[in-house]
Amino acid sequence: MAAHLSPCSSSSTSFTASSFKNKTTHFAKFITLLGEGHSSRWVSQIRPRNQFQLKSSNGHPLNALSFHGDGNSIDQEQSEPHGKEGSFPVSDLKNVDSKLSITVVGASGDLAKKKIFPALFALYYEDCLPEVLALISCIKFYFVMDFIVFGFARTKMTDEELRNMISRTLTCRIDKRANCEDKMDHFLKRCFYHSGLYSSEENFAELDIKLKEREAGRKSNRLFYLSIPPNIFVDVVRCASLRASSENGWTRVIVEKPFGRDSESSAELTRCLKQYLAEDQIFRIDHYLGKELVENLSVLRFSNLVFEPVWSRNYIKNVQLIFSEDFGTEGRGGHLNVCPMHASRYFDKYGIIRDIMQNHLLQILALFAMETPVSLDAEDIRNEKVKVLRSMRPLQLEDVVVGQYKGHSKGGKSFPAYIDDPTVPNDSLTPTFAAAALFIDNARWDGVPFLMKAGKALHTKLAEIRVQFRHVPGNLYKRNFGTDIDKATNELVLRVQPDEAIFLKINNKVPGLGMRLDRSDLNLLYSARYPREIPDAYERLLLDAIEGERRLFIRSDELDAAWSLFTPLLNELEQRKIVPELYPYGSRGPVGPHYLAAKHNVRWGDLGDEEL
Repeated sequence: MAAHLSPCSSSSTSFTASSFKNKTTHFAKFITLLGEGHSSRWVSQIRPRNQFQLKSSNGHPLNALSFHGDGNSIDQEQSEPHGKEGSFPVSDLKNVDSKLSITVVGASGDLAKKKIFPALFALYYEDCLPEVLALISCIKFYFVMDFIVFGFARTKMTDEELRNMISRTLTCRIDKRANCEDKMDHFLKRCFYHSGLYSSEENFAELDIKLKEREAGRKSNRLFYLSIPPNIFVDVVRCASLRASSENGWTRVIVEKPFGRDSESSAELTRCLKQYLAEDQIFRIDHYLGKELVENLSVLRFSNLVFEPVWSRNYIKNVQLIFSEDFGTEGRGGHLNVCPMHASRYFDKYGIIRDIMQNHLLQILALFAMETPVSLDAEDIRNEKVKVLRSMRPLQLEDVVVGQYKGHSKGGKSFPAYIDDPTVPNDSLTPTFAAAALFIDNARWDGVPFLMKAGKALHTKLAEIRVQFRHVPGNLYKRNFGTDIDKATNELVLRVQPDEAIFLKINNKVPGLGMRLDRSDLNLLYSARYPREIPDAYERLLLDAIEGERRLFIRSDELDAAWSLFTPLLNELEQRKIVPELYPYGSRGPVGPHYLAAKHNVRWGDLGDEEL
C-alpha cells in the first residue's frame, strides 16, 4: 500500500511504506538530535502555517535546510548573498537552537513607540518572527530563531509598564486574521525592559545578564536598534560592543539618521563607530528605501522591456523628486528619535536639506539612475549607487533655492511661522524648504536635470518621482496641442506616498468625429490592485537587518559620496547667511523654484495634478 505525502509541492510524490522507512534514516536521526533535551516542547509547538518559506527583500529564502527527495541527504539552501552570517553547518545541528534578541535603545521615545515596536509586532503577526523553532512543510525543513525584545532607556519602567506603553500603538492588519488579540498578548510577553544610562558600561553589562537569562545558554544573535539622538550613538555602541555583544552569534546595530551634518562630522562618526564595529555590523537605515514604490523602482525598470531602453538622456527630458509635508516643525520637527520638546531645536540645527534631500531624495535618485547591477546582491547594488553619486556635480548656489514658512491664517485658523516656535531663534535662517537642480556627468545622463523639491508646512503631504520624457520628433499632431507643446509629452509618475500608485501619462484621441486629443492616464492604484495592507518601511528594513541583507542600507563610502555633494553648498549657505524666501504656511511654497525650473527648461509636474 502506498503512502502519499501532502501535495504542497509542484508534483506529487509517493513511496511504499518500506521504501519510505529506508529513505528517512537521516530524518529520524535529525529529529532525535534536534529533540535532545527539549523534544516534547519542540514537537508541541509545531503547527501548520499558511506560508512556510519566508524571504528577505532580495528574494533569498531565510535560513533553511532542505530534505531532498532521495532521502539520503539534508543539504543547506543558500540563505544570504554571502552565505555566511545567519547560516549554520548541517554537521552542527545544535546551532538550530538559537535566540534572536532585539534591543531597542531609546525605547521610551516616539520613534520606538510609533514605528519600531509596531513594526516588530507586524513581523510577528506575519510569522516572520515565529514562536516555533522549526517549521515542517512536506519534506522540507525551515528553521527560524526564537526571539525576545528588550527596551533600554533612562526612563525608570517595569516590564509591565513597557508592555502597557507599547500596547497602545500596536495594530492588527486590516484583514484582522489569525486571532490578532492573542498574538498581541503573545508578543507582549516576549517584551522586557531594562533601565540604564546610555554611557554606562555597567548598565549594559546588567542588560547582558538579563539577555543571557532569557537566551538560556542557546546561541544568541543580537540586534540593537539605536532610536536615540545622534550625539549619543558612539557611547551606546561602545557600551553595547564591550559589554553586551553576542559571544557565540552575530551582533548588528541599526543606526538612524542623521549620519553627521557634513562630510567632516560624518567621517568622524564613521571612524568612531568602526572602533567598535565592523562595517558589515553597521546598518545605516534610511526608511524611505524600504517604501514599496522605492523598492519597486528597480523592478519597474529592469524587468520591463518597455522602460529600460528609454531610461537615458536620449528619451528622458528631466526627472523630478518631490517631497512635501503639510505640517511644520511644531510638535515633533519631522524626526521621531528626538524628544518632542527638542524637535524644533533639532531641525534648526540641520534644516530641510540635511533632513530630507541629502538622504531620502538622494538615495532615490541613486537607485533611479544607477546602471544595471551584476546581481541583486547588496554589494553589487551599492557599488552602482556609489558610481552614480561620484559622477554627480557638486551643487552650486545658483542651482538652489531655499525658503522658510511664515505665519498664515486660513479658514479662520491661524498657523504659526517657523520662528514663532519658542525653541527656534528669532533670527534663524534655517530653510524649511529647498529646491535644487542636480546633474550626473556620465554617458547615460549627461545634460539631464534632476530636480529636487522638499518642504514643510506645504499644502499637501506627498512624495513622488516624476519622469518627463522628450517631445516626439516631428509630431504629426502637434497642431492639436496648440502652443504648449509640453502638454504633449509623456510622463511617468511613481507616487511613493500617500495612496501608492504608478501613472503613465499618454496622448489619446477623444472619442468622436473630430480629431481632438487629450492627456490620459494609464494607472496602477495599489489600493485597488492589491487589497492587502502594504507593510510599513520599518518592517521590511528590520526583517532585512535580522537576515543580514544590506541592500537597502547605506554603506560608508556611499555616505561619504553623498556628503561630498552637499557639504560645499551647506557651508556656503551658512557662511554667506543666505536669507530664505518666505512662503505662507499651507501654500505651495516660494516662487523661486519656478524660476529655477524655467532656467533648465523644466515645468514642475506636480502643479495642478490633484486629480491623479
